Amino acid sequence: MNKTVEIVNLWGDFEQKHPDGSIEDFCRQYLARQRQQKIKGPPVGGVIPPINEGLLLKIIGRIHKLNMNYANIALAGTDLNQIEEFGILLTIQQEKNPKKTEVIYANLFELSSGTDMLARMKNRGLIKEYDDKEDKRSKRVELTTKGQKAIEVCFPKIRKMAMMMMHDLTNEDKELCIQLLKNVEIKFSALWQNHKGKKFEEIYKDVVEPQEPRNI
Repeated sequence: MNKTVEIVNLWGDFEQKHPDGSIEDFCRQYLARQRQQKIKGPPVGGVIPPINEGLLLKIIGRIHKLNMNYANIALAGTDLNQIEEFGILLTIQQEKNPKKTEVIYANLFELSSGTDMLARMKNRGLIKEYDDKEDKRSKRVELTTKGQKAIEVCFPKIRKMAMMMMHDLTNEDKELCIQLLKNVEIKFSALWQNHKGKKFEEIYKDVVEPQEPRNI
């Protein structure tokens, strides 16, 4: 096959699967597929799922658990007890004085568990809360001096931990992984609250099965 035709065909396939992808994204994916990394052990611990979707999710899940384990080791001796608290502080820092519910849902917590975590962080002096002036039923939170200091102390530790976890990946590989997975995170972060309380088959139909055209 003519090389130009081959590239055009590959680009067409990529563009169909990733309509928002750039030429740089295409090049990173193409080069990544050409490289064959040496396998350094079993592909994943435990039972290997029989479908690629299951294997991918299991790998992601195990990396997530390992990330939490190493992050908690990195946070030892600081004012934070777990990586989720670091995420909460960063959310509050970014949003300045968000509602408690906004912090909870932004970090993918259930309302009850998120409320409990915020209460514990408040009792330890990391955050403070006050009534929302526009909505008396809501509470807003902001960082204390201690909470801001905790971010300054913990950020370098978490950064080093993340660099350690991804040490074997090139920058191109990291960018490719972000490109391939970011839309999954964006999509389901927007959907998960609407799916609470629904049966799985209803959720599956909503996400996977095409919508029937509506008669106008």
